[in-house]
Amino acid sequence: MSNVGTSLLIGLIGFMGPLDFVIGSNMLNRPIILGPLVGLVLGNLTQGIIIGASLELVFMGAISVGAYLPPDVIVGGVLGTAFAISLGKGVGAAIAIAMPIAMLSLAIGNLTSVIFPAIAHIGDRYAKQGKPGGITASLWGIGLIECTRRGILCFLGYFVGNAGMKTLLGMIPQNVIDGLQVAANMLPAIGFAILLQMIINDTVLPYFFLGFLLSAYLKVPVLGVALFGLIIVVVKLHNDKSKPAVSANGSVEEDIDDDDDF
Repeated sequence: MSNVGTSLLIGLIGFMGPLDFVIGSNMLNRPIILGPLVGLVLGNLTQGIIIGASLELVFMGAISVGAYLPPDVIVGGVLGTAFAISLGKGVGAAIAIAMPIAMLSLAIGNLTSVIFPAIAHIGDRYAKQGKPGGITASLWGIGLIECTRRGILCFLGYFVGNAGMKTLLGMIPQNVIDGLQVAANMLPAIGFAILLQMIINDTVLPYFFLGFLLSAYLKVPVLGVALFGLIIVVVKLHNDKSKPAVSANGSVEEDIDDDDDF
């Protein structure tokens, strides 16, 4: 496939990223989804999965909270994965590439977003006139501008920047790339620690150590541990349903079947 064709497909992936907000928050905008798509386009699905999963851990906290605008995960993830695969580099190079690109895309997005209030006011006028179609059109207009911006950045970034990015990576010392690779290998542990910090409590903790013991000492594979967990969930739900309900005054409420009276 020609460079133009490949760049167009990379741009299309970037265009699809923001559509996550349209079709139900299915994580389409995350590197763990976009990375494999880029790898598929470039003929290296395995590297796309590996790099996409690693960048997902890097950008795990890149979410908008209040007035905070995070780096552009979509453009950074797509181009970081694309450059790393096309230049034959690994996860360390992808991380070195993705974050500056994500920050640059955020800056460009801040410039283009100044027109959004004007489009929103058009929607307000349609709302006063009782025309829901106009409101929908204004909202879709803002969304399509965001999709187009990212698609163009991904297309131009890959089409124009491939040679320049190769030169830039050649200027980065190899020990820096190796250090980023080591950091990337540590990210899964950090990601699991962040998740555990949110969900761990006295009730969950014994099951966590049970899974660890099954895997570490009994050599049960991950699928086996997951099936053990599924069985425990089913048994626990069944036991909870079979327990008699307790009323507010502390007395036990028994379900009485009317058929037993006959």
